Formats: sequence, structure tokens, C-alpha cells
Amino acid sequence: MSTTIDKDAVNDAYEEVRADNSETTWFTLRFNENQIELDGKGSDYDEFLTRFTDDERLFAYVRVTTGDEMSKRAKFAFITWSGKDVSAIKKAKLSVAKAVVKNVIKNFAVEILAEDSHDVALETVTAALMKAGGANYGTGVAK
Repeated sequence: MSTTIDKDAVNDAYEEVRADNSETTWFTLRFNENQIELDGKGSDYDEFLTRFTDDERLFAYVRVTTGDEMSKRAKFAFITWSGKDVSAIKKAKLSVAKAVVKNVIKNFAVEILAEDSHDVALETVTAALMKAGGANYGTGVAK
């Protein structure tokens, strides 16, 4: 059976995270059998981190503000999570499912394949986004 996605719900969450006037900074997608569904969304990064468990596989999209005192900008990361206790068969199916998700989630600066909590820590994601962003001027950090 092929993997499907709730395109309307996922697209709504995607547009909400991308909107400059939205407080929502992340959403997660989880498998329900062969259907990929919106799992949750929010603005608290600590709550976001609770979604990544050792027995789950999921996709996530997150907005992080990067830059310095001279220029602040929103950057986006697409995360594929496969916990360490996920079976080999389910891990193998992630690549096909990821292609389905990428039909909806199209714009992001970095793609992260994660299997450990360090991989999705705010510092790690921010560093990846800063590196992908190119020029990094200034003496401070965005607040």
C-alpha cells in the first residue's frame, strides 16, 4: 500500500510556519499506518523536542530566526527523524515517504536527517542554518 499525505492540513501548517506574522514556528508529521498526518504545531521549541522519541519516525518543519544585530531573517529546516528503536523496514520506507512530504514542503534552507536528540537541538539546527546562509557579518547575535 502506498504512502499518502493529508495535503490540506500539512499545507495549512506549512504556510502558517512560513508566515512572518504567525507565532507558529514548527509542526510535526507522524505516520498513521500509511497515511502521513499533521501531528502537532506550536511555538515552544522545548515542546517541539518532546515529539522526537526513540520509537518514532516523523517529519518536522521549523522556522529559526538567524542573523545578527545588522540583519535578522527567518530560515527553515526540514527534519526527517528516525528514532534508534525504529525497525529497519520502517526506516527503509522513510525515503519513499519523504518524497511524498516534499511534494508539500518545498522551501527550506537545510535538510536534517536526525536520529539523536543532539541532531534536533536548537543550537544544532541554528548552526546548520547559519552555515547554509552564507555571509555571517556583525559582532552579535539576533535577539
